[in-house]
Amino acid sequence: MRCKSMYWLAFVLCLIAVGCDNTDDGSHVDPITIYEKVNGDWGLTNLKMVDESAKANKIEPSEENLSTYFNYEDFKIRFSVDEKNNPTSYEVLGNVPALFAPKGYWQLSSDFQQTNASAVKIYLYSDAQKTQKTDELRLTSVPGSNDEMEFQLVHSSGGSPFVSYVFKLNAIN
Repeated sequence: MRCKSMYWLAFVLCLIAVGCDNTDDGSHVDPITIYEKVNGDWGLTNLKMVDESAKANKIEPSEENLSTYFNYEDFKIRFSVDEKNNPTSYEVLGNVPALFAPKGYWQLSSDFQQTNASAVKIYLYSDAQKTQKTDELRLTSVPGSNDEMEFQLVHSSGGSPFVSYVFKLNAIN
């Protein structure tokens, strides 16, 4: 009798296991790209200028907060995408001195965050065909659930960086 109940229990467990094999993952959706996260209007919370030569030679001060100078508290930037989340144009808003081209077109070096810890780059262009690159920004903090973003503009001479600007921004909705 005991043997029969063991077979019965094994049979029931097999039925349960086979019945649970049918998974429903829902419908397919495209993965979320960085374009979707960067899209929109961003307001400056902090702008820091870094003297890269002083920093490399351990000379202080090597950093200066520019957030309250030259109307940078009014700095806003708008990154636009089309209906398929492909990048279109960007525009700097506010009466601020231009550290990079104030309007044009943009594209990322990668649609997704890098697995090797290197920064994704935002390429800025003067033309819609994206053949005339004007500047390059390093996306050092990708927007997430906190709606914060950080990018860095590096100016170089002869391949050596001499000054960089670190922009910290919050989403404006």
